[in-house]
Amino acid sequence: MATRTDAPTRREQILKEAARLFAERGFHGVGVDEIGAAVGISGPGLYRHFAGKDAMLAELLVGISDSLLTGAKRRLAEAGAATGADVVLDSLIEGHIDFALDDRPLITLHDRELDRLRDTDRKMVRQLQRQYVELWVGVLREVYPAVTEPAARSAVHSVFGLLNSTPHLGRPGSLPGRAVTAALLHRMARGAFAAVGAA
Repeated sequence: MATRTDAPTRREQILKEAARLFAERGFHGVGVDEIGAAVGISGPGLYRHFAGKDAMLAELLVGISDSLLTGAKRRLAEAGAATGADVVLDSLIEGHIDFALDDRPLITLHDRELDRLRDTDRKMVRQLQRQYVELWVGVLREVYPAVTEPAARSAVHSVFGLLNSTPHLGRPGSLPGRAVTAALLHRMARGAFAAVGAA
């Protein structure tokens, strides 16, 4: 989601505003009319794009999980066999930091509203997340071969917790700047992984 540079479609505009409003006021605290007003169309006009708020929530949470996994696979493929695992790990961290800084409302939304999804959608989110974690575990164990699989998995989840803390860092304007924040998060993530590798 955060890597697009072309103009967003109407559907993407609706999803972005829905994510922002849901994160600010909760899923049940936002009406269809408010989402429509945020993108300049009537509430009923939203039904040309989505069946309702539940469909928006599902697309947001399934969509970001799929986007993270697809992006990670692309980074892995682009690195190729000639690139060292250290470089691949840095690339994965950079990709997740982009998400954590650019899609902060989705982190809040995931934390608060995942249980509101239908069982099938929630299972899809979990399945995509497991694949994403396992991809990271594989790369981390290439960088630190002595780390066991359970330890690597725990480390990956811990680093995700660190990177996904961005909604708690304050309002975007209060941060020291995107590049500075991204560099700090990157150093902290690598430091956490190095600590596991040295244990």
